[in-house]
Amino acid sequence: MHLRAAIAQIPVTADIAANREAVLRGIAFAAGQGADLLLTPEGSLSGYTHTFDEQAVLEALRQVTAAAREAGVALALGTCFVEPADGRCYNQVRFYDSSGEYLGFHAKLLTCGTLARPSRGEIEVFAPAPLRTFTVRNVPVGALICNDLWANPMCTPQDDPHLTQRLAELGARVIFHAVNGGRGGPLSPLCWQYHESNLRLRAAAGRIWIVTVDSCFPPDTPCSAPSGVVTPDGEWKAQAPPIGEQFLACDIDIGESRP
Repeated sequence: MHLRAAIAQIPVTADIAANREAVLRGIAFAAGQGADLLLTPEGSLSGYTHTFDEQAVLEALRQVTAAAREAGVALALGTCFVEPADGRCYNQVRFYDSSGEYLGFHAKLLTCGTLARPSRGEIEVFAPAPLRTFTVRNVPVGALICNDLWANPMCTPQDDPHLTQRLAELGARVIFHAVNGGRGGPLSPLCWQYHESNLRLRAAAGRIWIVTVDSCFPPDTPCSAPSGVVTPDGEWKAQAPPIGEQFLACDIDIGESRP
């Protein structure tokens, strides 16, 4: 099995129109590189918030999925979204195949919150959904969002469920990891080391590929975590520069059986 993945390390802001244009740049890059799928950061269309213009996000979603369909590029699209079926707000990675068919979404499970009880923060506003896998070009894949993967003990009151391991047990061969982490504080270098070591160790523990991308906002500040592709050996196959808008494409040769 083979998959060519692209990532778009783009700025994520509260400006939905600007976010849409950044995603469209990513789609154009992915198409030009012959990529099968493009991954975008957490909240890359709506902004990383539950207070967004729902109609504006719907229209932006229509435009980016139409562009991806025309380009023949599948999407793992990070956005916050209110699901019409239940009216609840989810922090999602939405999957679309290269024909534009909607495959479903992963909802962030390890939502961030204060360690005090009751916990305050995004844990109060984003709904969870059951962990699941998807199929892209005959490859079983999964998604995680930011803290889902590294379970940072400074910002989650929940126990670490080792979601990379659970996705591997469900049969996923690649995890698409959408990130939008805090940055710029005195602990940023330490957080970067924690994030990178978790990416590498969890990829190796699950014998699974991880494709990860962070937001690059603000554009003159290093990202909170590296963007790139980690092999099932826990090594970087490709990594983007840590500052500013960056695009990257990489071939993933999965093999027929898990090592």
